[in-house]
Amino acid sequence: MKPVNWKKIFASSIWVTVAWVVGLIVVWEIGATIVAGVKRTPENVLPHLYQIIGSVFSTQKVNSSQTAIQLVLSNAWVTLARAGIGFMLGASIGFLLALLMSRFVAVEKMLFPYLMIIQMIPILGMAPIVLAITKNIDKSRIVIAAILTFYPVATNTLSGFKAVEKEKRELMYSYAASRFDIYRKLLIPYCIPYLFTGLKIAAPMAITASILVDTLQGGGGLGCMMSQSLKHAMTIYVFWQIVFLSAIIGILSYQLMVWLEKLVSPYPKELKNGGTGKAKELEA
Repeated sequence: MKPVNWKKIFASSIWVTVAWVVGLIVVWEIGATIVAGVKRTPENVLPHLYQIIGSVFSTQKVNSSQTAIQLVLSNAWVTLARAGIGFMLGASIGFLLALLMSRFVAVEKMLFPYLMIIQMIPILGMAPIVLAITKNIDKSRIVIAAILTFYPVATNTLSGFKAVEKEKRELMYSYAASRFDIYRKLLIPYCIPYLFTGLKIAAPMAITASILVDTLQGGGGLGCMMSQSLKHAMTIYVFWQIVFLSAIIGILSYQLMVWLEKLVSPYPKELKNGGTGKAKELEA
């Protein structure tokens, strides 16, 4: 009978994830217990996890018509809609910019420094500037989500275009392929894994940006509700529900990009790069 390789089992990603989750729960509960010993109302600082879970199923109204979870979910759709529009807009602009920069070196030299400068501006400092330009709260949130999206998409896609070997380009030229055919049959298919790398980075960022900007402006959204709950305009459990829901949404947005990548491009980068990754795997 073959002995069980416990070392390999406990080194698997599933066990690592379980260990992290259990560790975080233990640390959280220790912190909540310590807070409970020094505060009269610990739920206003760091509630126990069972208190947060209980608030999700509570039927107590936090406003005239909604429970805490109903309020959070209704505002989540508002935030997700803005983030989704900004994400798609930013991804489209990022891909087109990468296409232009790969085609024209002069465009890359002119645009790339400005793209980096834009990304260095803090989100919270960018929000008033964008609002002053758009003069519309909803549009400003969409624009900020788009700004944070297009840079990782543009840079990663451009890296994909540049990663195509010179020999492959020359082979296409030897067959008298047009510039359009080279991009359609070689460059764009080759850069798809790089494009999705940028999308996986940008998706959670777009959601985070929308929530952060909501904290500065009115008009609903998760960030707006978070600010009100911290000011004790409603139960503090709204804040903690938003924190956990935001984390879940960010993880799911990343996983959605992973699923779409497998659907559109089932082969990883190393197999596209001449099969070098597969060769190393076989040698090992």
